[in-house]
Amino acid sequence: MKVQIVTFQLNGIDDEAYGGMCDELAPAFAAVPGLSAKLWLADRDANTYGGVYLWSDAHAQAAYAESDLFAAVAAHPNLTGITSRAFEVLAGPTAVTRGDRLAAERALA
Repeated sequence: MKVQIVTFQLNGIDDEAYGGMCDELAPAFAAVPGLSAKLWLADRDANTYGGVYLWSDAHAQAAYAESDLFAAVAAHPNLTGITSRAFEVLAGPTAVTRGDRLAAERALA
């Protein structure tokens, strides 16, 4: 499993409009090969938004990073200060703290 964390700030768009945009984009993300789950994040008080992506493997994460969808999000004029970082998952302690359940539950859906 691979995890990617993306954060950004909204610029020229309010929280409600951003939420509508997320609702429209969710099916496109759901169709990304190898994406086990995406958690959509919002810290409205700090104007910081983003996502935690759970990938089946490093190849799926790398393919997404080269995709048109990733490029479109990165170039969106209302999203500024974008950061994206990929992490390896420490399998042993993650299993103990039930972190692997998200990917397993997604695979069953």
